Amino acid sequence: MKKEIIINSNADESRIAITEDGKLSELFIENEEYERVIGDIYLGKVAKVIPGIKAAFIDLGFKQDAFLHFSDVGDQAEDMKALLGSDSDIDDDDDDEDEETVPAQKQSSRQPQKRRQLPRLERGQKIIVQITKEPVGNKGVRVTSKVSLPGRYLVFLPFENKVNASKQIQNMREKRRLKNIVRNYRTSKGLEFGAILRTVAEEQDDKAIVEDLENLYNIWKDIEKQIKTGEPPALLYKDLTVTTSVIRDLFRDDVEKVLVDTKKMYKEIQQYVKVNSPDLLNKVELYKGNKALFDVYGIEAEIHQTLSKRVPLKIGGHLIIEKTEAMYVIDVNSGKYAKSKDQETNSLKTNLDASREIVRQIRLRDLGGIIVVDFIDVYDDKNKKKVYDELKKEFKKDRAKVTILPMSEFGLVQITRQRVRENVVRSITEQCPLCGGSGIIESSTNILTRIERWIKRYKLDKNKPSGKLILKVHPMVYTTLREGTISNMTKIAFRYLLRITLEEDSTLAFQDFRFIRAKTDEDLTAKYS
Repeated sequence: MKKEIIINSNADESRIAITEDGKLSELFIENEEYERVIGDIYLGKVAKVIPGIKAAFIDLGFKQDAFLHFSDVGDQAEDMKALLGSDSDIDDDDDDEDEETVPAQKQSSRQPQKRRQLPRLERGQKIIVQITKEPVGNKGVRVTSKVSLPGRYLVFLPFENKVNASKQIQNMREKRRLKNIVRNYRTSKGLEFGAILRTVAEEQDDKAIVEDLENLYNIWKDIEKQIKTGEPPALLYKDLTVTTSVIRDLFRDDVEKVLVDTKKMYKEIQQYVKVNSPDLLNKVELYKGNKALFDVYGIEAEIHQTLSKRVPLKIGGHLIIEKTEAMYVIDVNSGKYAKSKDQETNSLKTNLDASREIVRQIRLRDLGGIIVVDFIDVYDDKNKKKVYDELKKEFKKDRAKVTILPMSEFGLVQITRQRVRENVVRSITEQCPLCGGSGIIESSTNILTRIERWIKRYKLDKNKPSGKLILKVHPMVYTTLREGTISNMTKIAFRYLLRITLEEDSTLAFQDFRFIRAKTDEDLTAKYS
């Protein structure tokens, strides 16, 4: 598989595209409106503890308090208290499990579940937390107290005492060598901390691993100083920018090249790679073409496609991707594809083609939570399994944690995917001011009917405030009320013998209106609605 990282950058925005065999598979966007917060470490303060939902809310100085589930409060809470003035004990080194994690919450979910008491959190208590999920919709960030610092070759775990390695490192001798590098460093310095060796650490020399480790340890020492002197809420550590983090985490030997279209970004990436992965430096290239970089690679058109709910399939047919309040729903439609006379064969081929595109779209749009796919009906259990196996194979390319259930009798496949950040579509779009995100709007005729009903209720009230009324409406409704030789507004006012002044208000939603008493500026809308 040919893998490339294409970066389009300007003064206001950077877009990082990951392509696989020439097709866009992942997209990251960094601009002034979107600031990456995953990986940031804060000294926070417990705002609320709610045992009923096994969670606490942490004040980090954001608009909404951060969500901390009790499962994300590790045994290392006592070590945090030591930094804030208490004693602590650290577990012995445990070598039972090998894994790689960025960020830290992934490692904890794979460890054997231990029965332990609920964490002792009290309102107003100081706590060190790290952001693991960005805010999505009305939800605030999610945090963990299992703090980690990701580097190029390893992840530094200040409150752990285990040294593990990525499961993708198959060579046991190499795995043992890497672990011993970290253990020997700990012993020589008389330090206690944990670490996870990342996949890219394989075959790296001792010096490179130690340099990465020392860099992360020094960063942690700086954080410790801030912890002892800071007052919550306070930012203790800011993780890398989106662009640099993508280079750190995804630029490996399997990437053929990194192509950048601005000299400034090119020099920044070169400098980072020169220090952290000098052997990959020759793969970083500056694009010098006259045509826009994303147009050359067809990326711009694919980004535009992500804004559409309809996605065409290679062999004909299409997908419909829609979001509901609780989940994403994907419908597979066969179109006119009928290469074989056998309907089962045609349905299977369409479903297999759809499976590959579905996984690509899920990764590209970064859809998370519950996803339900309605495939074309196939009746043979072997064919259902083929569709399920194709999905599993394609999801192996995905870095997010994914769970897939086999196809049901109704042709439905249920998927859950780890949600870490707001999906790409939501980050580059905003809610429609007319429909409020529903996709439909009330007819102008019905809005006029509601206005007239309001006037009827107002007229029936014997104690109503007298005098002139001001009616404020959306500009498009204003135009409708002004239509006709004798305007609709004039007809309504004459019919009910009222003095009404019509005004347009662009701040109102399309379906909303306001009745104001002219004499006192009193809003009467709610009283007669």
